[in-house]
Amino acid sequence: MVTREYLAEEIAEQPAVVADLIAGAAEPVANAAAAARAARVSSVLVAARGTSDNVARYAQHIFGRLLRLPVALATPSLTTLYGASPRLERTLVIGISQSGESPDVGAVVADARAQGQPTIAVTNAPRSPLASAAEHVIDIGAGVERSVAATKTYTASLAAVALLAAALADDDALGEDLAAVPAAMAEQVARDVAGGARVLDGVDRCVVAGRGPNYATAFEGALKLKELTGVAAEPFSPADLMHGPLAVLEPATPLLAVAVAGPALDSVLAAVRAARERSAPCLVLADVPPAAPPGCEEIRLAPVAEWLSPLVAILPLQAIAARLARARGVAADAPFGLTKVTRTV
Repeated sequence: MVTREYLAEEIAEQPAVVADLIAGAAEPVANAAAAARAARVSSVLVAARGTSDNVARYAQHIFGRLLRLPVALATPSLTTLYGASPRLERTLVIGISQSGESPDVGAVVADARAQGQPTIAVTNAPRSPLASAAEHVIDIGAGVERSVAATKTYTASLAAVALLAAALADDDALGEDLAAVPAAMAEQVARDVAGGARVLDGVDRCVVAGRGPNYATAFEGALKLKELTGVAAEPFSPADLMHGPLAVLEPATPLLAVAVAGPALDSVLAAVRAARERSAPCLVLADVPPAAPPGCEEIRLAPVAEWLSPLVAILPLQAIAARLARARGVAADAPFGLTKVTRTV
């Protein structure tokens, strides 16, 4: 009898989940954007943990890039453990949590609201403590996610952040970019990753590199490999990797690199070439041919606007992690005794 694997199903559901979110979230996103404009926000603070923290890294890039707003990632322990909440003024505070159950993320949002700042919860649980703490709620509507490893809630949260940034930028072209994403995701989900997975056969550690919007992809891809396979995957910007951390790359330590056409491409490819000089195996996720130097494995990415590429680039990394989990005999839906909801203070 074939055992049902929810992880594989949830990876496959992502294009439809994102399409539904883009079609259905217009009103709450518009209301949240209007509140931010009314408050004349001049900065953004994002509170998150785990996978949602990687959505926050994407928000840090995209709000800075499209809106030229300084964006900080919250340090929740300042609020929950040290009683030293930051003094906020004209700050949009966003809490991101799939379950909405993390007390420290909720505490940051509640404190900001008490200070009179505009607050938004991005969550898959619109009746959660986090949603109650925030003034505005963007329900990502991903449905029940049974696998411990977040997949569809991650990409739906990315899409929610992208929708909010586009609404604040008030640029119709950004909306057109977003409309093209679900079809590209569907194309990507259907592509085989067997060759890419072979790069990680038998390894205990690897490096994942991405820059610009895909700095978040490097962190999320590394997290998926760690939690699903036990591989010690270390995320880097190639700009940081090219300093001391380059020393970890060797024949037994592959580099996985997200090489998307745009301003960050040259620095990513420079890191790949440096890895090959050190005889490290390489997997390049690229939307432009040819991106990978000789001797590298390559997975082609379905093209989308570069600022939205994390919604596509993470998909093969999810699939590779799931494939390796099966090959290593790991229970993909509940690996290593991990639990779905983690409550931290």
